[in-house]
Amino acid sequence: MTTAVSDLLPTLDEADLTRVDAWWRAANYLTIGQIYLQANPLLREPLKAEHIKPRLLGHWGTSPGLSFVYAHVSRLIRHTGQDTIYLTGPGHGGPALVAAGYLEGTYSEVYPDVTRDEPGLRKLFRQFSSPGGIPSHVSVTTPGSIHEGGELGYVLVHAFGAVFDNPDLLAIAVVGDGEAETGPLEGSWKGISFLNPAHDGAVLPILHLNGAKISGPTVLGRKDPAEVRELLSGHGYDVIEVEGDDVPGMHHRFAAALAQAWQSIRTIQQAAREGEWDGSRPRWPLIVLRTPKGWTGPAEVDGVQVTGTYRSHQVPLAGVRDNPEHLALLEQWLKSYGPEELFDADGAPVALLREQDPAGELRMSANPHANGGVLTRELDLPDFRDYAIEVKSPATVRAESTRKLGEFMRDIYRDNPDRFRLFSPDETNSNRLGAVFEVSDRAFMEQVHPGDDALGPAGRVMEVLSEHNCHGWLEGYTLTGRHGLFATYEAFAMVSASQTIQHGKWLEEADHLPWRAKVPSLNVLLTSTAWRNDHNGFSHQGPGLIQNVLTQRGTVSRVYLPPDANCLLSVADHCFRSKSYINLIVIDKQPQLQWLTMDEALEHCARGAGIWNWAGTDDGASDPDIILACAGDVVTMETVAAAQILKERLPGMRVRVVNVVDLMTLVRPKDHPHGMSDTLFTELFTDTVDVVFSFHGYPGAIHQLVHGRPDADRFRVRGFIEQGTTTTPFDMTVRNKASRYHLVMDAINNARRLPQGATELKEWCQAQLARHERYVVEHLEDMPEVRDWSLGDWATS
Repeated sequence: MTTAVSDLLPTLDEADLTRVDAWWRAANYLTIGQIYLQANPLLREPLKAEHIKPRLLGHWGTSPGLSFVYAHVSRLIRHTGQDTIYLTGPGHGGPALVAAGYLEGTYSEVYPDVTRDEPGLRKLFRQFSSPGGIPSHVSVTTPGSIHEGGELGYVLVHAFGAVFDNPDLLAIAVVGDGEAETGPLEGSWKGISFLNPAHDGAVLPILHLNGAKISGPTVLGRKDPAEVRELLSGHGYDVIEVEGDDVPGMHHRFAAALAQAWQSIRTIQQAAREGEWDGSRPRWPLIVLRTPKGWTGPAEVDGVQVTGTYRSHQVPLAGVRDNPEHLALLEQWLKSYGPEELFDADGAPVALLREQDPAGELRMSANPHANGGVLTRELDLPDFRDYAIEVKSPATVRAESTRKLGEFMRDIYRDNPDRFRLFSPDETNSNRLGAVFEVSDRAFMEQVHPGDDALGPAGRVMEVLSEHNCHGWLEGYTLTGRHGLFATYEAFAMVSASQTIQHGKWLEEADHLPWRAKVPSLNVLLTSTAWRNDHNGFSHQGPGLIQNVLTQRGTVSRVYLPPDANCLLSVADHCFRSKSYINLIVIDKQPQLQWLTMDEALEHCARGAGIWNWAGTDDGASDPDIILACAGDVVTMETVAAAQILKERLPGMRVRVVNVVDLMTLVRPKDHPHGMSDTLFTELFTDTVDVVFSFHGYPGAIHQLVHGRPDADRFRVRGFIEQGTTTTPFDMTVRNKASRYHLVMDAINNARRLPQGATELKEWCQAQLARHERYVVEHLEDMPEVRDWSLGDWATS
């Protein structure tokens, strides 16, 4: 350990009890104030209707439990010096975490207008869940958070991602019992099967069972406690249980449970780091905390039980402005915490509360790991040009492009042993990235058998058959300042697409907060693409994630479709160096034609799009008759093949071929920072010539991107239209009306002038499509020949 810590957490004495309980009461008071009050924040006068917000929003039910845990973890930090971050699974308990940051002083440090006095409290209350203010849940605006709690299910994956290669860090992950019902959370308990106590930090899950969600009971809340214990024990945890609502008894019991968990973590880590560990998976501690929902709130309202039921989930007392009885009950509730004992004459937290807070960056709301950009160290990247494929002329070499990326990442692993990881759902070799196994095994803390391949506890390649785990681990890893890549089959990126969207929202909002430092980008590689699943079939064909990323703001979204290996290497190097983006890279893993030399690829990727003069018949002296554009590897091949057919059969037609590698260059500059200038757009696409655009994804994406460009209706797009099966790449392009023959016919139908022979060429294309159909229907044994139509000569007939 590089941080000096004490292994012993002393028993809770009267002084500590007084501090912890006072801090908890203050946090509860501030939580209720945020939900209800717009004035009179310290009840210095009798509570009146005009002091109440006109619309009451927020979530009380989980908040007192969150604040209770926070107070005790702060005590642990104060006594031990443990570097700790706090992740809130039930993120709707946002006011509790805002209250924590305010009590610790961090909130006023990052938002100086929210001062630690009565006017500051009033502003703190008024901004909560209000237009122009802050959200009701734990969000990017909350100091100390790396976890967007608006969508449930991800607290454990973020916590584990945060502590990989972070040996001194402890992540407290509070799992709500409503959140525990989600698929991603149910699948994320397995994180300890990949956590190495020698070079990783620790996660302490705290399953907070208060028994109810928004409108009814929760599954784990109603299960027999023995079954819950068996479930978690079966996942490999050493379960510690605390239950009750009595104070101070609960303080003593939870303090003892936390001390037990802390001692267990330290024992595990010290054994691993001092050579006294056999390499087997430890039984890490986990706390099950059972408290009433809405603990310390009004027990009954209008004769109906509230505390301990779903009725306390949001706002226990509704209609306070118009109901004098409810107004009196709210005042009684607020005064039950003794605000006059907790805040001084100016409205600042009293010394007793300040004594409870850890010092400086040890405060969980100020921990730099929760603002990971301040800790980020740049990757030591080898020169990607050293991995280039030699291309003497276009389309004379075939190669698996992602295999070169694997070699590049192998050496990134070697040179960055504590800040780079690959995350993939059991597909590293399948995606041709297996070179990384030359320098690192797969991480695995369960049993390793003879004959297992590149598997062991010291490994740092992350493979688990869960897109949610891989995606979430990478999010936690990057948000705490490290770098990586999530590689998956294209269609199944949609399993975790909501995580991609939520992470994009986080980055978008962080961009508006000057105190949030930029973090390494979330890099996503999609392979086994829609056009090349010639053995898995329709279930593996879906380019939908492109569409999702395109909807993100331009400050965040980046989509790259490199056509070959050299372009892929250039794009990957750029992505690994970038900050606070979602970089989506789409390229297939199968052998494919290579088009550009490394120097040409560098120039092409720098521009984002360019004219491939060698592929067309455009002399540049005047506008072409038709433009064939493309973005994506298979459709690029079809476009070049279509241009070759036109070159051979209609030599008088001027054809321009434009390849797009950075999809966002198509957007207007005012809509995206990568958008090409009007001058460059005209240089590539003119202002008037029709464009036949062959696109990897759904056709509507291109129409969306070129909206506002000169005469955008002239773009005719061929792309994936959900016509798939277990078939060849060429047959996929035929089924989706995107083959070379469809492109040739589109070119003829939309050309500015038609040279002699155009009609005959259309008929020839139709005959080729009919011939293909006959092969598919009548001669399945000849499918290898049909396969060659896509991988062989451009103009195979």
